[in-house]
Amino acid sequence: MARFDTNRSAEMEVFVRVVDLGGFTQAARKLRLTPSGVSKLMSRLEARLGCRLVTRTTRKLTLTEEGQAFYQRAVRILAEMEEAEREAASGATPRGRLTVNSNIPFGMLHLMPLIPRFLEEHPDVTLDLMLTDTTIDLMQERADVAIRVGPLRASRLVARKLGTSRMVVVGAPDYLARCGAPRTPADLTAHRGIGWTFPRIRGGWPFKRGDRTEEAMPPPVARASDGEAARRLCLGGVGLARLALFHIGPDIESGRLVPVLQGYNPGDREDIHAVYVGHTAPLPARVRAFIDFLAEHVRVSDPTLKRAGDGWKLAG
Repeated sequence: MARFDTNRSAEMEVFVRVVDLGGFTQAARKLRLTPSGVSKLMSRLEARLGCRLVTRTTRKLTLTEEGQAFYQRAVRILAEMEEAEREAASGATPRGRLTVNSNIPFGMLHLMPLIPRFLEEHPDVTLDLMLTDTTIDLMQERADVAIRVGPLRASRLVARKLGTSRMVVVGAPDYLARCGAPRTPADLTAHRGIGWTFPRIRGGWPFKRGDRTEEAMPPPVARASDGEAARRLCLGGVGLARLALFHIGPDIESGRLVPVLQGYNPGDREDIHAVYVGHTAPLPARVRAFIDFLAEHVRVSDPTLKRAGDGWKLAG
């Protein structure tokens, strides 16, 4: 049963301000509270949740894993509360220019088919859609919403999860006929790979070795600026690539790409989020409408990849 004697939104507000401003004293000054009052609120919140949200030293405040997750949710909840109050007061209708940024594979496969329906439901909205695999600064690029695939860095952006996808190492049949299929990750040194023109958080491809995860990858003979370009290079037989299953599932099903080293696949996934600036000011109705539309209509979930004879099939 909910505890109505606890002002949870106030606790969230204090916690978010502590994180954003980097300390209790700064948050207390902004909220017109005493540092001891902020400390007590934080202690009460952690006690109620049963976990530590931040680690504190005399010089630095650091979020724990639980604190990072709670921060992302708290920012979104506070933004939604502000928006609910604003729309209730003004009866806002979605209108105006909406700028959306997405990586190319997700934009082509999932956004483009939905855009006509969204614009039909919201005729007062005009859309600018930018497809690029380069991570942009929403404030600098004046974008309302961005689709991010992979780990999210700590920031003031609000994130709404849209799905998740596994990663698979694949090659074209003609490449595998010429060069053979690698049997172990160690074999990759003798193969050709497709890399990226932009830096990645992980240097190599992860593979499962018992209870450990090791990294290996073939020397890249070509680098791509986006996932669709890497897919096309792989389809052309240039080399092996590691791509998201949501992107290349139809290629595997048709036999145009063949998974390799599946026995070493660690099963890691890349989450897909819609991110937006939603804490510092009320969220425009056009942005809220688009986020809610994505949450309702986008469903990214991988089918099961199973061996069938000499190849692989998607099931479920």
